[in-house]
Amino acid sequence: MNRKIRRVIAALSLLIATSVLGVVGTASPAAADACYTWSRALSQGATGEDVRQLQIRVSGYPGYGAVLSLDGSYGPATSAAVTRFQQAYGLTADGNAGPQTYAKLYALQDDDCTPVNFTYGELNRCNSTWAGGAVSAATAKANALVTMWKLQALRHALGDRALGVNSGFRSTSCNSAVGGASNSRHLYGDAADLAAGSQGFCTIARQARYHGFNQILGPGYPDHNDHIHVASPASRFWSAPTCGI
Repeated sequence: MNRKIRRVIAALSLLIATSVLGVVGTASPAAADACYTWSRALSQGATGEDVRQLQIRVSGYPGYGAVLSLDGSYGPATSAAVTRFQQAYGLTADGNAGPQTYAKLYALQDDDCTPVNFTYGELNRCNSTWAGGAVSAATAKANALVTMWKLQALRHALGDRALGVNSGFRSTSCNSAVGGASNSRHLYGDAADLAAGSQGFCTIARQARYHGFNQILGPGYPDHNDHIHVASPASRFWSAPTCGI
């Protein structure tokens, strides 16, 4: 089932649920998606894989300088991220995930669970297996998926103008070939190097601070005058002096 048809189904499900129950927040979740379908509404106190799947998709909305934990536990931070996501798309902003929120998420994801404006191919120009980095292939690919959802949030905040990804995951050999640092986050699959596009490097770097990236490097930082590097290590390090970061 292609994305256009899924969007129509999700929208119809939402309309039916709304007309029957009158309040979207108490309706059964709109369903039918080739990637992932939520079967219940979620709010603070909920736990489980469905919560973690939601957290992946709202990981780009943690607030300034924050990173959302993908722990499968719907706490205040997840509620706040959901609220920001809802606000970003003009939805009822109550911090609870129900049919309206799910319908928007379904519209934003492709059948392989990547956000509509990014692909695994963009995040891995090194090899087709995701192997050879600092973590297992499965972990590197999973990290890249989270990075894409953060980039989707960043892209939307920048007016839905295209973000060009110059480099993503690298194996040790690919990293060495381009002169990457031995501890580069590219080896973990959670990094992306971004072109300036129509936004400009500093606009991208400044906005990235709101979208879950612990590492932001750009103009003024050695060897980063021609791209913005974003990644998700455990601790924060931002440096783009030319941009005031």
